[in-house]
Amino acid sequence: MAVATKYVDREIPQISLLNFPQRIDEIAAAICNAAETVGFFAVKDHGLSEDEVQSMFTVSEAFFSLPDSKKATVPWSPQNVGWEKMSQVRPSTGEADTKESYQLQFGENMENLWIGDDDVPDFKKKSLEFMHRIQGISENIMLCLARGLGFEDDYFTKYHDVARPDSQSTLRLLHYYETPKTNDGIIRHRAGAHVDWGFLTLLFQRTGQSGLEICPGREAVTEHALGDAWTKVEFEPGVIVCNIGDLLMSWSDDRFKSTYHRVKAPCEEGDYFGERYSIAFFNQPVKDAIIQGPNKKYPVVTGEEFTRAAMNRNFGILKEKLAAKEKEKELREAKLATSAAQVQAAA
Repeated sequence: MAVATKYVDREIPQISLLNFPQRIDEIAAAICNAAETVGFFAVKDHGLSEDEVQSMFTVSEAFFSLPDSKKATVPWSPQNVGWEKMSQVRPSTGEADTKESYQLQFGENMENLWIGDDDVPDFKKKSLEFMHRIQGISENIMLCLARGLGFEDDYFTKYHDVARPDSQSTLRLLHYYETPKTNDGIIRHRAGAHVDWGFLTLLFQRTGQSGLEICPGREAVTEHALGDAWTKVEFEPGVIVCNIGDLLMSWSDDRFKSTYHRVKAPCEEGDYFGERYSIAFFNQPVKDAIIQGPNKKYPVVTGEEFTRAAMNRNFGILKEKLAAKEKEKELREAKLATSAAQVQAAA
């Protein structure tokens, strides 16, 4: 039986990046404080205009409006790029998210995986321009995080160099499907509770298309935060919501907190049941990046090794979850068969 979600109000710090070169120390202190406590924060005055954001949403919608047969020409690949539909299963739910996504990168992994201009005019050009704009904002945040940990200012940015052919940072275009307003007995998950395994995520959402919820304090929550109190996150024009991933949590010796979050499927009055579009930019280091915090709490690993371990861990948890669900199904069927046999015998 589903347990009703407990909600609490939490402040998600909004940090202005205005006059960044002159205010670096002030901004760094604010970002690091938010990373240590909430694990989520929002940045404004970052230089990316709302027109640029909405223009990218228009490009995203144009892609998702294509027939599935056309989108399937740029299929998802193990390199974390390409199009997928209803295929991302979360360990927290054991069910596929009710969404589709198209993941883009800067480098060689995108070979033959860009949708053509005949299908979406200037798709590659417009997407890369937007990605470079977000990368610039990310680098300012990385500088602040590095300074807060006592590293050199370029410590993180050099490991996230998108000019390298093996760059791993990813832009994910997301389209969540409309949800029925009447209860049809099907449990849906737009994006089940999870943490990001990368370094830092920057998220864009259209105003009014609600659903994002967070459960801060990674060390204080239950498994997948399913029994803890959540906070609804509302988006404002001009604001980018950011969150810390597992990799940065490890790289900071657990000082910065990776935070559980989800996109709850609408189920009550006031929820948004329509199609939902969002865009996420995942900062992920190059494969040969050296990952170790200033206090050396964890052994040295490379960016490639950390990513592989995170994916294997998630797969293991998911495998256990699906096995448990299959066992439950078998027990239910056995119980029903026993009941039917007893009724037949009584007759």
